[in-house]
Amino acid sequence: MAGRMFTEAGIGAAQGVLQRHVDQGTVPGAVGLIDRGGETHVFAVGTKAVDGDDPMRPDTIFRLTSMTKPVTAVAVMMLLEEGKLRLDEPVDRLLPELADRRVLRVLDGELDDAVPADRPITVEDLLSFRCGLGLILAPAGYLSDPARDRRARPRGLWSA
Repeated sequence: MAGRMFTEAGIGAAQGVLQRHVDQGTVPGAVGLIDRGGETHVFAVGTKAVDGDDPMRPDTIFRLTSMTKPVTAVAVMMLLEEGKLRLDEPVDRLLPELADRRVLRVLDGELDDAVPADRPITVEDLLSFRCGLGLILAPAGYLSDPARDRRARPRGLWSA
């Protein structure tokens, strides 16, 4: 038992979280893996399909889509834990193409109506999808109200 990283209660709690999702009908089944310092635990709950009889197993093969974001977030969190990154750190050192960038003066402005950004993009901005690059998810006409436009902006990523 010496040198164990996880307690039986902790492993049971992790498995319980997955089991609750199965019980609530969120997913038909799930596989969990926790690993730290070479100690690995894998557990499976539920079935492979909705209303299915084939149980989920630790070696069940899944189709995975859109996994880049969570995998990258885990890698970033590991670097944070090791002290190699900070959430408030500008990403300029890591992504020099984002340094000294120009941004639209107003969200719905012409592409050549750009000014220097108020502040650099941080690691936290990238993890929380508020880096200010490219997407305007506001409904049509929403940006025509200047007061509403200012409220919709992430802090400091666009000029006033």
